[in-house]
Amino acid sequence: MTKRMIAAASLALPVLLSGVLGAAAHAVLDRADPRVGSTVSTAPSEVKLWFTENLEPAFSTIRVVDADGRQVDRADGRVDADNPALLRITLSLLPAGTYRVLWRVVSVDTHVTEGEFTFTIAS
Repeated sequence: MTKRMIAAASLALPVLLSGVLGAAAHAVLDRADPRVGSTVSTAPSEVKLWFTENLEPAFSTIRVVDADGRQVDRADGRVDADNPALLRITLSLLPAGTYRVLWRVVSVDTHVTEGEFTFTIAS
């Protein structure tokens, strides 16, 4: 190999490795129940969020608030023991209205992501 080829390879290697290392992506919300932005006819008993990566239970949180910002969940948010990519929380009996789900998770690769969405219970 010439010095020029070795130099080009040494410059290309970090770029190639960054693509491989970048494959360990953040935990992104994959789906939710109730669905993001949905209107449901019956009040759900819990909210479940599935992510694209496994979550760190000690650092992952979820809460549900009403239109006035009052917490309406039972403060028992947790990563599911059987599915570490599932975050869930149980709800009090909710009346018709719009509710906001707020979450912050840490994936097992230590990346933090957070977000929120709403769902509505029809009257």
